[in-house]
Amino acid sequence: MSSTGSPHFYTNLNEYRQSISRLLQKEELFEDVPSDWHVVITDILDSTQSINSGNHEVVNLIATGSIIAVLNIAHEAKTTIPFFFGGDGATLLVPSEILEDCLNALNEHQYNSFDNFDLFLRVGNMPVSEVYDNGYKLKLAKGKINEHLSIPIILGGGLHYVERIIKGENDSYKSPEVLKNILNLEGMECRWDRIKPPEDQHEILCLLVKACNRDDQGPVYKKVLDKIENIYGSHKKRSPISIAGLSLNATLDRINSEMKIKHGSRNFKFFLKRTFSTAVGKFYLRFNEEGQEYLNTLVELTDTLVLDGRINTVISGLKTQHDKLEKFLNKMESDAEIQFGTHRSKESIMSCYVRDRKDQHIHFVDGGDGGYTKAAGVLKTKFGSN
Repeated sequence: MSSTGSPHFYTNLNEYRQSISRLLQKEELFEDVPSDWHVVITDILDSTQSINSGNHEVVNLIATGSIIAVLNIAHEAKTTIPFFFGGDGATLLVPSEILEDCLNALNEHQYNSFDNFDLFLRVGNMPVSEVYDNGYKLKLAKGKINEHLSIPIILGGGLHYVERIIKGENDSYKSPEVLKNILNLEGMECRWDRIKPPEDQHEILCLLVKACNRDDQGPVYKKVLDKIENIYGSHKKRSPISIAGLSLNATLDRINSEMKIKHGSRNFKFFLKRTFSTAVGKFYLRFNEEGQEYLNTLVELTDTLVLDGRINTVISGLKTQHDKLEKFLNKMESDAEIQFGTHRSKESIMSCYVRDRKDQHIHFVDGGDGGYTKAAGVLKTKFGSN
């Protein structure tokens, strides 16, 4: 296993331009995450109940905020880190040099989320060295999805081992005292209306796939991704996000939620600024050349495939295509190759991190009606704790 590493370990990783499916076959191209890095987990307690009560967008925005809080600290430290969006939480790999600041920021985010929305964001972390000591692998590569987007890819069960430990300690969680006022959620945006699929007859499928044998993740996930591409086409073709489906709609409730998450309280100046910028933004995106370019890049920078030791993906397709995929997955499941969960909806939702509107932005996508969370619930119901 890797012993110690630079805070720029992820920044300096090679970026592989071959297909993700092909990359998964080549474990020798993956590197051990340095043992002095840390796995940080955030997770909203009782998120399913909150989503069923109509708070899906708030749940997603809090989860997005937990990523942005850490990314802004990493940006200040002039480094980059891998992160994995999960709908109702997130997983991040963080160098020890910025860990304390990250945890303090997340604790403040936790406090604000509970104070404003009565939603408790669990925050936990574990040294990567402890993951290795317990017999789990944590191997990382960086794969190129398109010209604009690269994603981290994990092989091994290390992240989900940590997640299981953090989520298993419910009784010990309480809102910690905020040690520093360092939470920075600059760049967080939530102004898009619920997004219809690119085609009228399409449904949105949220899919989670877990290999039964951790040592077989590479070939098993290649098999699944190859079948997805065979049924739906390329990553771009099956994306739930299209320019035609995007519509700015910063309702008062949406602005209010974003304001409370970002600032922890009401902020009249922010409210006016966001309302005005949304009104202007509709003309900017429709009639301005830079606005059109932003939309084109946005579609390329949507985070619809997460590989964190599982496959987590959001797909747009016909009901017949989804049925065909599920039939294939059922066969793999009966052969004890995988366990999987799905959820279908008529729309997707998106929250955003925008440092600038040229190429420094990323967009987090979830299926409607609690897509990822509901799919995880199916997995848990079918197979118990996963």
